[in-house]
Parts: sequence; structure tokens; C-alpha cells
Amino acid sequence: MHWLTVAYLVALGTGTLLRLWLGWRQSAAAREHRERVPEPFAEAVSPPEHRKAADYTVARVRLGAIDTLIDAGVALAFTLGGGIAAIDALWSRTGWGEPWRGAGVILTVLAGTWIAALPLSLWRTFRTEARFGFNRTTPALYVLDRLKGLAVALVLGAPLLLAVLWLMSSAGRAWWVYVWLVWVGVSLFLTWAWPAFIAPLFNRFSPLADESLKARIEALLARCGFASKGVFVVDSSRRTAHGNAYFTGVGRHKRIVFFDTLLERLAAPEIEAVLAHELGHFRLRHVRQRLIVSAASALAGLALLAWLAEQHWFYTALGVPVPSVHAALLIYLLVVPAFLFFVTPIGALWSRRHELAADRFAAEHASAIDLAAALVKLYRDNATTLTPDRITSAFYDSHPPALARIAHLKALAE
Repeated sequence: MHWLTVAYLVALGTGTLLRLWLGWRQSAAAREHRERVPEPFAEAVSPPEHRKAADYTVARVRLGAIDTLIDAGVALAFTLGGGIAAIDALWSRTGWGEPWRGAGVILTVLAGTWIAALPLSLWRTFRTEARFGFNRTTPALYVLDRLKGLAVALVLGAPLLLAVLWLMSSAGRAWWVYVWLVWVGVSLFLTWAWPAFIAPLFNRFSPLADESLKARIEALLARCGFASKGVFVVDSSRRTAHGNAYFTGVGRHKRIVFFDTLLERLAAPEIEAVLAHELGHFRLRHVRQRLIVSAASALAGLALLAWLAEQHWFYTALGVPVPSVHAALLIYLLVVPAFLFFVTPIGALWSRRHELAADRFAAEHASAIDLAAALVKLYRDNATTLTPDRITSAFYDSHPPALARIAHLKALAE
């Protein structure tokens, strides 16, 4: 057995077991603390709400375990199980060359992974989320969203895929540099186009109607030196009861978007504090740092793929007997995540530090107490566990645990 075959099986098996073990720890922590609300939240979160959060956490962990097993099974089936080779053999009968044959093979594999994930998506939406009172998506809306998503993916993704395959087969040994430049360009284009053209296909975005809140937000933007194309409210309540807020767009085309469910729950000072936290990510250049790291990682990954694509053993060791540019791309996309999973804690730690820095920014330009109050409401209304497992949280969580974060904000207020 080739060393790469062994390494892949070890990485995939170890990662799967680690995911299941971390999920078990998270469920155990939720069950252990199910009956007792942590003291800092005792006044804001009732025992029934705390029990709901624990039960919701356990239910999500169970779905996550099934999802983990499905992902591992799909990856093995397409690689060592011969799935890519079989699909490639079928498409070879068409007599098409690159990039058309390669695009057909890749789209077929992607369709297979989409179909494999569909039953769990349906269960999550119409059973788990509905059971805990979060789902508001109707079957008709669910189908419409999936059809729109597929249409957008084909319109935007198919030309990109064809361009990548053509460059891989025709641009010489430096193809990976050209692919990277295309990837950067497309990423910037999508960041610009998403808020204006793509997101409105799925949701309705309306200008913020509350004039007093709008004036408060504009004053905050002025204090922070932030330019925006507007403040919008998205009709997320059509699909979910969860609340959130986010920024989108680039340059002067940035938009501030609030879920309508969020505005229903928070007072004006709390909304201002949440927005100040999000502004902190921009003013502290967290977004720019992430873009730079993402671009550098993509360049390194493409350089690695370019080298691997020239090695015959890269294909045979992972279940593909006939080398091709589309097979190299597919194998890479299916196999690399098994190895990258083990660096998850590094990204999570970096993200948590950014969150704490943004909290400090919010405390300087708004109110730490109001931000803490807003977070407590969001924890409660989104059924977020207040007692996550310490190891699981350190491995996965992009935000500090609830207890630590609220304590940090109270210390800033003092």
C-alpha cells in the first residue's frame, strides 16, 4: 500500500474519530449542566430556556455526527472506492476533451455529494429546527431556495470551472499562478456583486425605516470613520427565528444588514453596541487580514496541487488509475480537507482573539454593558449553550465561550 494511501486513511479516520469524540464531549457538557443556569445568566435566562439550549445542542451534535460519517463515506467512495474513476470512464465515452469532459466529471461528483447531503439538510430544517421553534421555511420555499442556489452555482461556477480546467491543461507549468489570479478576481467580483445582485434573489432587503435608530447608527458610523452605502433590514424571518447582523460588500459599496428577527429583540443601545463590535472588525483590519491569509493559502494550495498533478502516484494511490487535470483537481478537493482539519484550532484561536479585540473596540465607541446585554439575549433566543465543553470550544469555536465573553465585557465596563 502506498504511503499516501496510508496517510489519507489515517488522517480521515483520525479526524472522523476526533470529530465524534469532541461531539460526545459537547453533548456530555450540555447534559451535565442542563438543570442549572450559570450565575451570570440567572436573571436573563430561565431554567426552561437553559434546558432548551442544552437539548438543542445535543440534537445538533447528533446531526453533526451523522454528517461527519456521511462526509467520510462520500470521500472514500469517490477516491479509494473508485467513484471518480468510474464517472471518468463514463464521460470518456462522449469523446469530449478538456475542459468539457473534465467539467462533466467534476459536476457529476459535486451533484453526488449534494444528493448525499440532501436528506440530512431536510431533517435539520424540518425536524430539528422545527422542533425547537426556529424553522419558518415552508417546503415550497426550501425547494425554491435550492433551485435558485443551483442556478446561481451553475451560472457563476461553470464558467469558472471551465476556465480553471483550460488553464491547467493549456497554460504550461505556471498554470497555478494564472488560476490564482482568476480566483482572486472572481472572489473580489463576488464580494462586490453579492449584496447588489445575488443576495436579493433569495431575500428582500429594505432600508432601515426606524429614523431614530438610523440616526443613532449614522452617528456611530461617523464616530468610527466608516463609510457605508446604507443600512438594510433583511426578511430572515421567512426562513428562521435566529437573529444576526453582518456587513457585506467592499470599498465604498459596503452595506450594513440586520436580520429583522434581531431588530425585534434588541433595544436601540444594544443594536448600536452590536454594530460597534462589527465595525471593530473593519477598523482593526481583521477583514483585510483574513483576505490576505485566504489569498496566500490559496496560492500555496495551488502550488502544491501543481506539483502533485505531475506525480503519477498521486492518482494511483487515491483510486484513480488514469491521470488527468480534472482528476487531480477532484482528488485534491476531496482529500486535502482530511489533513487541514487538524489546523482548525489555530484558525479558531485567531478568530477568538479578533472577537475580543472587536469587543474592546465596541466598549470604546458604544457600551460594553449594552453589548453584553445584547449577547445574552442572542444566546438565549438562539438557544446557544452557555456551558460548552472546554476542549471542544477551544478546538472549534470562532467566538469565546459565553461565560468568558460576558466576564470580559463586564471587566471592560469597569
